[in-house]
Amino acid sequence: MKMKLKKSSCALLSISISLIILPPVLSQSCKSFCGNQHVQYPFGTGPGCGDPRFQPYVTCTQQKLTFTTHTGTYPVTSIDYPNQVIYISDPTMSTCACSQPSKGFGLDCDAPFTFSDNTIFALLDCSVSSSPIFKSNGVYSGGNSTPVPLCDNQGAEICCLLYSCQPISRLSLPVSTCCIYTPVDLGPQFDLDLQKLQCSSYSAIYGHNDQDSDPGRWNYGVALKYKFNVNNDYPSLCADCEKSLGACGYIAGDFNSFLCSCPNGINTSTNCYFMASWNNAQILHPWHAGIK
Repeated sequence: MKMKLKKSSCALLSISISLIILPPVLSQSCKSFCGNQHVQYPFGTGPGCGDPRFQPYVTCTQQKLTFTTHTGTYPVTSIDYPNQVIYISDPTMSTCACSQPSKGFGLDCDAPFTFSDNTIFALLDCSVSSSPIFKSNGVYSGGNSTPVPLCDNQGAEICCLLYSCQPISRLSLPVSTCCIYTPVDLGPQFDLDLQKLQCSSYSAIYGHNDQDSDPGRWNYGVALKYKFNVNNDYPSLCADCEKSLGACGYIAGDFNSFLCSCPNGINTSTNCYFMASWNNAQILHPWHAGIK
């Protein structure tokens, strides 16, 4: 890339300037925001942005950040970057404000996410007679065995409170058809298949807002944990790039590469510190300058 320097009063001096060699400017332009949501590593706003392992799952579409798995595409409500937790919502789940049928939620087996310990799944309106959640205890009473739910015994109060919500209470469902599942109970496929479990809906709760007895104030949604790598180290090149107001990315097709996408659309292999504003225009500053 050739650059023409404007003539100045120093033109009589012989100046030797060494400029940093930049990668070619690519068509991609990684941003630090998707709509009004701040986006930083390991997530990105488009192809070639963020970490390639996360790019297929968290995307920016029409200025909205979404999370995609084999069960659907869900809005990202917020991201807690210091604690490495991403929060998503499922518009089809039931909450204290709305009761509706849903198909469930699942993680792809190769997705770089795990369920946060704070996430609680409540399976609603499950068939006591045929759902695999309810197993026979082998004790017969009047010729029938007694079903025993494979649910968290400590979740009974959560079920009672959820079923007391007006939209659910109108259905007059027995509390016994509610089952609290913790993430570990979802099995190796991390799949909440409501059709297979024979439950009509579910709720996911990740916080109570210090209102344990008021389900109308709970945080409904799924909290997912993520790690940067095996050692969970934040890449130093990316940290330096973001400090210079750039966005981290990579060369398409080369997952081991690194690009820092600067606010003016130029991609560098380091950071955006060489950019400066001068006379209301963007110019490149030399990294080394010497006067002969």
